[in-house]
Amino acid sequence: MAASTVNTADLYDERGEELDSVALQFQSLGGRSHFNGPARTIRCFEDNALVKSTLAAPGGGAVLVVDGSGSLRTALMGDMIAASAVSNGWAGVVVNGAIRDRTAIAELPLGVKALGSNPRKSAKAGAGELDVELEIDGVRIRPGAMIWCDPDGMLIER
Repeated sequence: MAASTVNTADLYDERGEELDSVALQFQSLGGRSHFNGPARTIRCFEDNALVKSTLAAPGGGAVLVVDGSGSLRTALMGDMIAASAVSNGWAGVVVNGAIRDRTAIAELPLGVKALGSNPRKSAKAGAGELDVELEIDGVRIRPGAMIWCDPDGMLIER
């Protein structure tokens, strides 16, 4: 099934208990409403240097899940980083936190989910961890686990 045709409600009906559903209400902010792929993960707090460097590398159709601890005080991704993700073959980005440049990001062929937006830049020190197990809203997200996103929400392979 093509990434653009996977509806999370239908997928849950088919696979049910094999999947976890993230109940946290992320906003769909990218130009692609439906996206999926194997998860890559980052844990960081108000510092997007690791997000930038990761999305500047080949994505191979993966979805980057960024756990920013739900902070809305600074943006962890803007339009230039999102454009880099598109150029490098990422399917999408999920940010448990804020992004910025949401109007420009909405025009990009990239799936993006985030809690909201804030024009304030984040730190650039490089603090954070790459490819670690995350827990967002009680749902465990392992690097390599499949993730499916659409306007209804997010499903994660257990």
